[in-house]
Amino acid sequence: MPRIGRVRATHPAAITISNLSKRYGNESGVLAMDNVNLDITAGEFVCVVGASGCGKSTLLRILAGFEDATGGTLHVADEPVTGPSPERGVVFQDYGLFPWLTVQENVAYGPKQARLPAGQVAERVNKFVAAVGLERFANRYPSELSGGMQQRVAIARVLANSPALMLMDEPFGALDALTRSSLQTELKRIHQESGTTIVFVTHSIEEAVFLADRVVVMAGGASHGMPGHIAEIVPVPLGKQRSVTDPEFNEIKKHISQLVHKELVGAAAVE
Repeated sequence: MPRIGRVRATHPAAITISNLSKRYGNESGVLAMDNVNLDITAGEFVCVVGASGCGKSTLLRILAGFEDATGGTLHVADEPVTGPSPERGVVFQDYGLFPWLTVQENVAYGPKQARLPAGQVAERVNKFVAAVGLERFANRYPSELSGGMQQRVAIARVLANSPALMLMDEPFGALDALTRSSLQTELKRIHQESGTTIVFVTHSIEEAVFLADRVVVMAGGASHGMPGHIAEIVPVPLGKQRSVTDPEFNEIKKHISQLVHKELVGAAAVE
């Protein structure tokens, strides 16, 4: 894929999470997540892993402003999160594209809603459609694209808003292995060029180690008889070029796998 001009974010956001909790229902309701503390530096790529029900997606939805926390504090770029914002772009597994709009129209949607001048809208569309390698498909509709291409459009659409923070919830989970690997590589390149802060939820430990500067391992969850919480934060000091066959890569992957397994065994013992 040809290289394009830099797509650097103007203001990547730092995140500060202190004693965050989430309870569903009243005071006797389910405590889904508790005592979550995490600081993320501006421009950092953080992956969140853990078994189903441990609070990964709940944490992401609170960061996005789609749900309210019931305790603790959450600040993005030194501002409390009080609801959704274009400053916090979200990419889901199901793409969420507008089927009646072309690729370029989908990518242009956010900048147009922000009432940017037509020239700036066109510039952003061209830049980010190129960033995900879809120039030849700019006038196609989502139904004419593969799943991998649709996810590229979803990423470009978020990037076109120049978000301070990109939140990604299992975005490659439904894709075949080859497409998933290709998009992981593309996302790493885009992150390096854009500098946008990324929080990426995944079930794949290998994917997390390939992408992240740090991996947040979550454990617990209501189904395991304890609230979701952070078990450990694992640094990934592997540099930009990574191979899944490197011994150091696999040592980190093994350590995280052991953490997840340990927490699952511990939760089963509690049950």
